[in-house]
Amino acid sequence: MNNTKTYSLSAKDIRKSWHVIDATGQTLGRLSTRVATLLMGKHKPTYSPHLDMGDFVIVVNAQKIRVTGKKLDDKIYYRHTGYMGGLKETALGDMLDRQPRRVIELSVRGMLPRNRLARHLLRHLKVYAGPDHPHEAQVNGRPQPLSPRPKPRSRRQPAAEAAPQPAATKRRARAGPT
Repeated sequence: MNNTKTYSLSAKDIRKSWHVIDATGQTLGRLSTRVATLLMGKHKPTYSPHLDMGDFVIVVNAQKIRVTGKKLDDKIYYRHTGYMGGLKETALGDMLDRQPRRVIELSVRGMLPRNRLARHLLRHLKVYAGPDHPHEAQVNGRPQPLSPRPKPRSRRQPAAEAAPQPAATKRRARAGPT
């Protein structure tokens, strides 16, 4: 019989770090997925979905975020005041002008799981419209641009670099029982 035990991480074993991400020129959705991954801690080899494994994330220059297509006019954010007929609509373009940090917060919030842990994880997200933030003591260094993930290499070789293939040979038909 095998005497191996499953290693279960406890809250005291979790090490948290701080990430500063510059949102200048970054696409909103791609930035938000990377931030959500860092907040949940899925980038760590010891990830456990029921624990707060994630790191703290600071996003600067939120007002310089980029969106594709006609989303500035077409994407609508809805909220309700609680009164009759109190449904309010705000376009993404207006939201970026008035509250640029709220755009990133709502986008990341939609990418986190819908449970109590997500509300706790959102407290670890700090978004600032400009380049300055009050967390210099926690962070060493300047904001790093969001590095894109490496693209997986294609299994097929391009036609120009493909090795010459041997000439196709005809297969002989199998002789059946006669």
